Amino acid sequence: MNADIFVVMGVSGCGKSTVGAQLAAALGLEFLEGDSLHPASNVARMAAGVALGDEDREGWLQTLAERLAQARAAGSGLVLSCSALKRSYRDILRRGAPEVRFVHLQGDYPLLAARMAARTGHYMPLSLLASQLSTLEAPGPEENAQSFDLAGPPEEIVAAVLAWRRATGA
Repeated sequence: MNADIFVVMGVSGCGKSTVGAQLAAALGLEFLEGDSLHPASNVARMAAGVALGDEDREGWLQTLAERLAQARAAGSGLVLSCSALKRSYRDILRRGAPEVRFVHLQGDYPLLAARMAARTGHYMPLSLLASQLSTLEAPGPEENAQSFDLAGPPEEIVAAVLAWRRATGA
């Protein structure tokens, strides 16, 4: 079984879902959209333009860590999309799978704002982008993380992630 475990992370609008789904397909793994596991109260807060605090995210992050642990225990691997904005959040996720690789999608405000403005049917308003960017603590290499520029096509980002995976011994 393939035991690769990835978290595709970054602020809203960076392409976590698109890149995550394509990465999962390339590796033959399950893709889990982390936002789908937010409690309704969190979704309502964000939809109303209220930024989530650490206490709002804690239960959600624990649930995601449990899903990572299940995939790890099964040896099945998983690609999860999750903002994982702070190191403390990533530490919670690592409790589920210590070997998790973080794929950090990063880009500038104008591009992120344009992407958020263009998407339909998502609860996250553009007004929360600045809050997310100010909360973001970019992961360091000691976190088994790599940053990728979101400006390129998703296929190129996935190819770069796969190259990073090969280069680091997977």
